[in-house]
This record gives sequence, C-alpha cells and structure tokens, in this order.
Amino acid sequence: MKVLVIGGGAREHALCRSLSLDSDVTALYCAPGNAGIAEVAELHPVDILDGDAVARLATGLGADLVVVGPEAPLVAGVADAVRAAGVPCFGPSGEAAQLEGSKAFAKDVMAAAGVPTARSYVCTTPDEIDAALDAFGTPYVVKDDGLAAGKGVVVTDDVEAARAHALACDRLVIEEFLDGPEVSLFAITDGTTVLPLQPAQDFKRALDGDEGPNTGGMGAYSPLPWADPKLVDEVLETVLQPTVDELRRRGTPFSGLLYAGLAITSRGVRVIEFNARFGDPETQVVLARLKTPLAAVLLAAANGTLDELPPLNWRDEAAVTVVVASHNYPGTPRTGDPIHGLDDVAAQDAPNAYVLHAGTRQDGDTVVSAGGRVLSVTATGKDLAAARERAYAAVSRIRLDGAQFRTDIARKAAGA
Repeated sequence: MKVLVIGGGAREHALCRSLSLDSDVTALYCAPGNAGIAEVAELHPVDILDGDAVARLATGLGADLVVVGPEAPLVAGVADAVRAAGVPCFGPSGEAAQLEGSKAFAKDVMAAAGVPTARSYVCTTPDEIDAALDAFGTPYVVKDDGLAAGKGVVVTDDVEAARAHALACDRLVIEEFLDGPEVSLFAITDGTTVLPLQPAQDFKRALDGDEGPNTGGMGAYSPLPWADPKLVDEVLETVLQPTVDELRRRGTPFSGLLYAGLAITSRGVRVIEFNARFGDPETQVVLARLKTPLAAVLLAAANGTLDELPPLNWRDEAAVTVVVASHNYPGTPRTGDPIHGLDDVAAQDAPNAYVLHAGTRQDGDTVVSAGGRVLSVTATGKDLAAARERAYAAVSRIRLDGAQFRTDIARKAAGA
C-alpha cells in the first residue's frame, strides 16, 4: 500500500521508520516531514491544518492510507476531509478529537463513562479561579482547556504562579493533584474494538530529577518493570473501552490512536489526560518494541476491521529514547545551529541505536536545528540498563551548540 504520513516531528519519523520497514508499504510519503524523514520517505509541502489541501495531496499521490500525526490538524478536522475524499485515514474526526482539544469535554466524557479521574472545576472567571485554587490547595494543577503543545499545564506550590497561568487562559480546568508515578498507554481503536499497546513512561520536566519547567517531553522508556502486570488489562476495562463506547454512544465515534495519560495513585489508576494521537516521545520507544508490521494495523483501524487482526507481537527488548533539545528550550529556542555526529551514530551504533529527527531541516549539505526538541536518540537492548547505555553512548556522539538533554532518563527504572 501507499502511505502518506502528516507531520514533521520525531513522532512522525518514528512512524515513518516503522512503515518503511513494513513489506506491505510500497510507497511512503510524508508532508511536510523533516531532514531525517527524508531518508525514508518522499517529502511533500503542505499546510497540515488545511484539510482540503491534505486530501488533494493524498488523492494526487494515490495514497491507500493517510496517517495524521499531530493533534492540531486532527482537532481542525483534517481526518474528516481526507475521509470525505474517499481515502482511509488513521486519526479521529474533528469532533472526536475534542477529547484532546478540550479538557472540559474530556472531563464530561469521563464522567458519563464512569472513568476514574481527578476531581476538577472548569473556570472562566477570576472568582471561579480563586474558588477552585482554594478548594484544592497545594500542589495546584492548572490546565489550559485548549491545545498548548504539551505546555499548557502548570503544577506548582506557588499560588501566584498558579493564578497567573490561570488568568492567561480563556477557559481552564483546575483539578486535584494526583500522587504516584505516571504512565502513558496508547490504544489503537476503530471506534468499537480497542487494541492497547505496551505502556511507556515519559519525562515532562526539562531538567534532571524532574526539576525545571514542563516541556513536550524529554525522554521515555518501555517496558515498565515496576508496573503491575495486570495494568494494561485494567486500563482497557476501566478507561479505554468505556471512553470509546461513550463516544460511539454520543454519535462521535473515535477511531485512531487514543492516548491515556495515567497516574497510578494510592487510590488506584486515575486519568490525567487524554490525547487523540500518538504521544511524543513515547511513540519512539513503543514502536521500537512492536514486532507486528504497522501498516495493516493502522489500516484496519481506519477501515473498522480491527477485530479481524491477530494479537500484536512484541519484542522482548527494552527501549529508551533521549531528547536532545536546543538552547533555551522550552522558552524561546534558538534554531539554525548545525548538527554534527549523525553519521557517526549511523556508522557506530546502528541498528541498536538510531536518531529520530524532531525539529530539523536541511541547509545545503548540513542538517540544522529547526525547533525546540531537535532529536530523539532511541536505543534498544536486552533490558533497560543496556538500552539506556546505548542511547547515551549515541547522544555523546552528537554535537549541537547549546544542546541540552536529561541524563537521568530511565535511570531509576533501570536500577542505575
């Protein structure tokens, strides 16, 4: 089949890498892509928020499947436009994508479906904000209702910082703090059948020891040796299937990738948030462990035939990804810096470690930084310690002026 992937980050590079290794895929396109994706897919320019433009590109290329990576085009209804043009699309409708596009909508769905989550208030006025902050106390959890590229959440003990973030949002959700470790669990669904993937854990804070500001994610690992073996089955039963069933009941079936951000609290599993697409950087480690060819699974979700697929196969190996970010990320990142050492990783670390491009572009013969998160250096190994060692060995070969990365990704889980 011919597959078109929409987006240009490390998540899309991970998707394109997996699809490029799938013998069912005869042609692979990505729009707009990046310097790394260009090595495995044919790149095409497109405005990813313009559904008609994406649909025209898909039909012009004769694509048999479109995979929409980022959240913004999904919320904008790009998947609807592609489907209306007669092309199967992996990604929810604009209406169903409100599960990520609006925290308040997600809370309403969870309440109707009986999904366990944090108690919360939806606020639109300063008085409502103050009442909610007083009701929950510290640590304060303040979430912008809309899309914020992974940076719309503030967790702080400083009431003034919490209030300042709240006042900067048009509409927001203030909720109780959930204790315990966090887990990301993806599920592929066609709106009826739900196929959970393997869990991962990501690292949101910019600095070692979970210090510093929230980011889009600085690294991830999978599997989770400390997690209950029954966790996936429990989340499928109490979170994923009820949510998919509720959206179908409402007449807005959700097909695509349902991402549950979970807290494993002292009172049980609670949903922190839902996303309507593959998470970044967790996709990098989850797909590194997936043995089943990806294209047929995504097409079955798009066509409503997931129940006909055999169970997924997983590698026994562990995977770790470390994000290399640009100077001053997540503030105003510096871009345009040359990246050196990519060939060294390919020559010395492949196939156990490889570089997935996030914010890069080609400038003549040189690859340069073009965003806050620049690269996801991903490695596999017999266990987390081995994968971690390989990932950081590969990171050490990369030279980018002002680069920053965490040194403690998966350290605790690996027993390091």
